[in-house]
This record gives sequence, C-alpha cells and structure tokens, in this order.
Amino acid sequence: MTGRSTPEWIGKTADSVIPPRVKLRVFERATGCCQKCQRKIAAGDKWQADHVIALTNGGENRESNLQCLCDWCHKRKTAGDVAEKSSVRQRALSHRGIKKPSRMPGSRNSPFKIKLDGTVIDRRTGLPLTR
Repeated sequence: MTGRSTPEWIGKTADSVIPPRVKLRVFERATGCCQKCQRKIAAGDKWQADHVIALTNGGENRESNLQCLCDWCHKRKTAGDVAEKSSVRQRALSHRGIKKPSRMPGSRNSPFKIKLDGTVIDRRTGLPLTR
C-alpha cells in the first residue's frame, strides 16, 4: 500500500480546533514521546499537539505541522515563538523606518517646547507656561 490511508487534516482557519482523532494520530506518529526532550509521555501526563512552525510565525494549521510536546517543553517553545515573533516585527519596523514617537519633553512630538533660555512654551497656543 502506498501513501496515506487517511487524508491529512487541514484546519479551515487558524482558529480551527484540532480534532481528537488528529491529536491521536500526532501522538502515535511520535510513538508517545515528546519531540523535544524525547521523554516517554505516560498515561495521565499532560501533553500538547504543538505547531512546529507557530501560526504567528507563518506556520500552517495542518496535521503535518503538528508535533507532540510535553507540557514543560511546550511552555518553553511557546515563549521562544513569542520572542521570535517580537524580534521579527521589531526588525521589520526598523527596516521600514517606522519608529515610536519620542516622549521626551521638548522633543518635536512633545506638546511643549523648551527654549535655550529655559522658558517652556506650549506648542499648541504659543504661550509660555507659568509654574
């Protein structure tokens, strides 16, 4: 017999819940071991069907992108996925020249302007501030 006996599960959306039958196939494909630490997952141990490439990092919601991870390894991998997503986003913003506006008093984005003699002027009204 060639090929798969059952078609690969593909989620309709990124939010689609993984059906129990697919989780069972992922667990059996991994021979009941965590794919990170290679520890055998015993009956009653908590485990997760995790996306190899996280959905937030461009992974697909399909059976071939799922792996079996124990809860401890899953928490570490998820934290790494979130850090990677943040890093990629910051790099993309930087390459496009998009920066957060400065919040320093006296900067161009501040509603106040500080003159060289030390007086503070409200940029909206042009009047000096009194203390």
